[in-house]
Amino acid sequence: MDNFSILIAGKAGDGIDKSSLIIGHIFNQVGYRIYIYRDYPSVIRGGHTFSIIRCSQYKITTHLDTVDVLLALNQDSIDFHKSRLGDKALIIYDSTSVKSDEGLGIPIGIIIKEAKALELMRNSCIIGAMCKALGIGMDVLEKVFRKNISREIDLNLDVAFRGFSQAKEFAKVEKLKQKPLPLITGNEAIGLGLIKGGLKTYISYPMTPSSGVLHFLAEVAIDFSLKVIHPENEIAVMLMAAGFSYTGDRVAVGTSGGGFCLMTEGLSLSGMAELPIVVVLGQRPGPSTGLPTYTGQTELNFALSAGQGEFTRFLVAPGDAEEAYYWSTISMNLAWKYQVPAIILCDKTLNEGTYSFDAESIGKIKGIEPLLWNKEGEYKRYQNTENGISSLAFPSDKDAIIKVNSYEHNEAGITIEDKDLTVIMQDKRFRKERYLLEELEQYEVVKVYGKKDASIALLFWGSNKGPCVEIGLKLGLKVVQPVVLSPFPLKQFKEALKGVKKIICVENNSTGQLVNFLKFYNVHIDHKILKYDGRPFTPEELEQNCANILTKVTL
Repeated sequence: MDNFSILIAGKAGDGIDKSSLIIGHIFNQVGYRIYIYRDYPSVIRGGHTFSIIRCSQYKITTHLDTVDVLLALNQDSIDFHKSRLGDKALIIYDSTSVKSDEGLGIPIGIIIKEAKALELMRNSCIIGAMCKALGIGMDVLEKVFRKNISREIDLNLDVAFRGFSQAKEFAKVEKLKQKPLPLITGNEAIGLGLIKGGLKTYISYPMTPSSGVLHFLAEVAIDFSLKVIHPENEIAVMLMAAGFSYTGDRVAVGTSGGGFCLMTEGLSLSGMAELPIVVVLGQRPGPSTGLPTYTGQTELNFALSAGQGEFTRFLVAPGDAEEAYYWSTISMNLAWKYQVPAIILCDKTLNEGTYSFDAESIGKIKGIEPLLWNKEGEYKRYQNTENGISSLAFPSDKDAIIKVNSYEHNEAGITIEDKDLTVIMQDKRFRKERYLLEELEQYEVVKVYGKKDASIALLFWGSNKGPCVEIGLKLGLKVVQPVVLSPFPLKQFKEALKGVKKIICVENNSTGQLVNFLKFYNVHIDHKILKYDGRPFTPEELEQNCANILTKVTL
């Protein structure tokens, strides 16, 4: 068993999310690389929820449709997921509440009563049974429990050991000679990347799927001397961020599509006033509230054009935890160097997915310092320079008069309506884009995987990285990932497509937003694979879609 999946399911409120993380840590301890997918309804209690924990000897960033072990805490868990079971799959279930003609039944309800434990501890019991069934020792189980459970640990262990003793061994999971890696969510990776980029203040109104960034940063705020603020709405979030940026704090905000709608006027203020702000934009299906706890890639058009008027923005779409960390740091650095808003475009799949995080694979990230005023001559907040970047001073500096303005303004920040000055100042702001594009040449802004000399390319953006890379390698395709989307690195993108005769584009939306965006650059896409049911692609599903296309492709 070097590549297998475990599905744990129950009703909302059963602690499925925490249980899946503990299972991930158990297999992490024996050397496996982990990816965890979470599926839950927007209701607080009562709806069906499940997680899929995929374990592999290799780095993975996507889950599979097929599961090898099903941990069922209620009848729905079997009824809803029978179609996912592989040929030799094992079902472990609570025999006091679930009926099944096959698998391993554990009287969890009876065990809970005998131990005088909480109902919520049923998941500890079934995890204990799973460990015995897969040949994982009680020492590993106890180590993980003690590190990851903060309340009533002895009672949880008692229940888990009772489940362990009631089970029997069905398979032996091989212990791999790999050291455990940290398990973190995409939201946590983004938070850590922002901190690496010098974050001082994070402001957010909770909105799935980016709420995890707020929660994580609030937990570590004291450790990193952060200000973490939860205002009354997203309008307040963005305007507070503008204020903190004006005073010199590196600031970021987090939201989803609905909240970003309310932020757009403030985003435009950031563009005109040249106030650097980083926006974490977690996508989910719309329109309106849509599917608030599911995934989608529906905000590319929105992020590219949000805000009235025209202004330079930096837009990046990372594909996994390492990229989320790396590009969150770079977004913070570039926003402050060029004094522009930056948007980290992510989605529920990335934000709430849990990954084995390999920090060593990222390498060193060079810090970038903003241009600060040298205190020579009269300070001009919007001085017209060759590259469009004006020096920064902050209100604590008694030698500078610092005026920022949402109106068109002159170099000193004074409101103007002169036609010639209007052109000069707009040109000044847009010159940054050319220099930003030149600087991006030192970064891997377009990535290539798979068979590098293949004539058919699989094109994707964002969290589709996992299934696309996996299937591209399997089918012998070139796999191309534009990471930076604004300003668009056309030179690097065309280089990545050299030798390609046919392009298949994979997106989680119904219109092909990247496909339509690329038309502006005269890039023709031959085939689209679109999914917009709120669920991410899996490798099996994507492989079938690609196979259907490849049988018809003629070069």
